[in-house]
Amino acid sequence: MPHRATTAPVTAEGNRRRRGWRRRASHLAADVTAWAGGFLIAASTRQEFDLTVDQARRTAAVGVMAGLLHLGLGVLRRVWSGRHPLGSLQEVRGLAGTTTAAAALVLFGLLVSGERPVPASTPVAGGAMALLLMLGLRTAYRHRRDRALRPDALAASRVLLFGAGSAGEGLLRAMMTDPRSRYLPVGLLDDDPDKRDLRVEGVRVLGGRHDVRDAVRRTRASTVIFSVANADATLIRQIREATLRAGAAFKILPPVRDLVDHRITVTDVRDVKISDLLGRRQVVGDLTLSGNGLTGRRILVTGAGGSIGSELCRQIMRADPGELMMLDRDESALHALQMSLHGRALLDGPELILADLRDDEEIRRIIRERRPEIIFHAAALKHLTLLQRHPGEAIKTNVWGTLSVLDACRDVARFVNISTDKAADPVSVLGYSKRITERLTAHAAATHPGTFLSVRFGNVLSSRGSVVTAFQRQIESGQPVTVTHPDVTRYLMTVQEAVHLVLQAAEIGRDGEALVLDMGEPVRIDDLARQMIEQAASPVPIVYTGLRPGEKLHEDLLGTGEADVRPLHPLISHVTVPALEPAEVSGLDPFDDADKIIAKLAMLCARPVGPVADGAVRLPLSR
Repeated sequence: MPHRATTAPVTAEGNRRRRGWRRRASHLAADVTAWAGGFLIAASTRQEFDLTVDQARRTAAVGVMAGLLHLGLGVLRRVWSGRHPLGSLQEVRGLAGTTTAAAALVLFGLLVSGERPVPASTPVAGGAMALLLMLGLRTAYRHRRDRALRPDALAASRVLLFGAGSAGEGLLRAMMTDPRSRYLPVGLLDDDPDKRDLRVEGVRVLGGRHDVRDAVRRTRASTVIFSVANADATLIRQIREATLRAGAAFKILPPVRDLVDHRITVTDVRDVKISDLLGRRQVVGDLTLSGNGLTGRRILVTGAGGSIGSELCRQIMRADPGELMMLDRDESALHALQMSLHGRALLDGPELILADLRDDEEIRRIIRERRPEIIFHAAALKHLTLLQRHPGEAIKTNVWGTLSVLDACRDVARFVNISTDKAADPVSVLGYSKRITERLTAHAAATHPGTFLSVRFGNVLSSRGSVVTAFQRQIESGQPVTVTHPDVTRYLMTVQEAVHLVLQAAEIGRDGEALVLDMGEPVRIDDLARQMIEQAASPVPIVYTGLRPGEKLHEDLLGTGEADVRPLHPLISHVTVPALEPAEVSGLDPFDDADKIIAKLAMLCARPVGPVADGAVRLPLSR
């Protein structure tokens, strides 16, 4: 039995090689025949198709000799070595070069010989005809092979592709060369008038955005796949609406920036997401990131189990850090994080650190013993309404927890504090607490040798507790979608954008400042809710609940008096943040009356800035 197990693969490999050699031998024989045929055609036309039997015999013999010479030259130039696919442009170039060389040698031989079996013009015209015949044979072979690779017309779904650019052509070729593909392209759509009637892999461009309904009807397509690279949301919504009105399903090819690690394949096609339909551009592709600043470094991420923290860990891992330490107080979140990073979650590695920011001594011990060089501080309480009711919790986690980390970071090379747009002109406990962490980080920048800065961005789509997640759950359960106000707007970004900004800050951010991403136009939450309801299986109503305490109708990215300065990148603003002495917050009482706590937090955000001398010694945290 073991003998059979080892012999079977060898036999299969041998059969495959024999089939390859037979196929190659048949093509070589066809090439020699093409030379003979080319010479006969050239001689016949020169004699006005009045070729004698003897002349035909001599011409065919010289053609065969030229063909054999062609094969010899091909061996020397490695044309037949399998370096290039049969019928490819690279093989055609090699074939043309070998044919020219063979024809030139035969012509030279005829010119120097005293007796010419064929006219001297025959190698020139015959070589050209031979090349034409060889190319014809290869074209027929490629056509037959390509037809065999196409999807089964009876089993695959008929689809239209909107977008005949590089992304659309790549997807089309992937579909047309996969016999198991579940999609069969039957037409293309593109707004470029120069592409009308263009054919790609035999599939014709049938029109533009206004021809979706007609193209679906003519081709009997069941699906339209949007395949425009980095299109704006308005176009996506327009094509989606036209597709649904035509009675077809709508799918989308992700933006090119999401496909940089591999060629476009059929498996990349997916259902449309709410982030695709938002009326805002995404800027990750415009932010350059080398990752060199993270390679080989010891990096600590606090709040690693959260939406931002976990994506931070995933992107940092791609930069090949020397050590990545992931800290969180939620053991289940750490379990899920390790599973997403390594495909297993034994929870036995030193990279996972179970600790609470509120444990000041433990945080100090961890940083002292693990000696991180770079810290991304993502741990925080973030639910605005809950913190408005329990402001003492914001003090203990957001304010004091951040202060504990900062106080232990005297030997850290770089510290990035993750803030929020609610810290700009704050009116909520969440905004107050995050503004205070920005100011405490600015104080550390003035007193510690490393670089300390903050990053400020808006709401993150599909993060835990986000508005999109809440709407999805309400729609799935058939409950009304609750919107605070019909005119409320928010800045929205994907988690990938948010994390990319954080990593960008680690590269270009300067001491004591806050970096703010240009997030385009804010999104009306009412529009977002309606777009999500449109995608639902069954409609649900929208209920307006009114703004809650601490909520703004419109958020700001920059506070009063903050200048929009962009010295290093056109999409990133650098905001100067006034420092705040730690002694100002160490005396806060988290158990005081909620209204008094909120008033004290607001006062700390508005307190005038006092000078911080270089090398000043901070007061230790006391509670």
